[in-house]
Amino acid sequence: MNDQPKFDAGEAGKYFFRGGHPGWLGLEYVSHGANWVELKLPWREDLLGEPDRPVLASGPIVSLMDMASGMSIWQTTGAFTPVATLDLRVDYQRPARERSAVWGRVECYRVTRSAAFVRGIAHDGDEADPVAHIAGVFMQVSYDAKQRLEAKSEGRDDD
Repeated sequence: MNDQPKFDAGEAGKYFFRGGHPGWLGLEYVSHGANWVELKLPWREDLLGEPDRPVLASGPIVSLMDMASGMSIWQTTGAFTPVATLDLRVDYQRPARERSAVWGRVECYRVTRSAAFVRGIAHDGDEADPVAHIAGVFMQVSYDAKQRLEAKSEGRDDD
């Protein structure tokens, strides 16, 4: 029997964004559903891509989308388990508007035993006019897989 509570993006966001890289970026939880999460990256002058143009750099936007991707996977599976970004394609459509925050909404649309697939958009207030589209694949490391790997490294065959 599993006594672990089901993953809840809203509750997790209270802790995820207090420190570390997401906290330093100032990421904020916005909303979620059964298989999607929406986060916000507030505009900050120290996150500019070009000193003469008050537009968020692409790096923080990629970080926003990567975090929203992971959270959408946990929201879909209901479990906070290790995931690793294998491939995250970001297709930029245009720069964000000057001095504008960027929102990232990502859905996890397929989960297999070892991988999860996501897609989403980054926008600066108008979802119909996105800053970027993303598509990604994440590796899931289940507890069972970790145990099998440990057994193999110790010369045991637990399969």
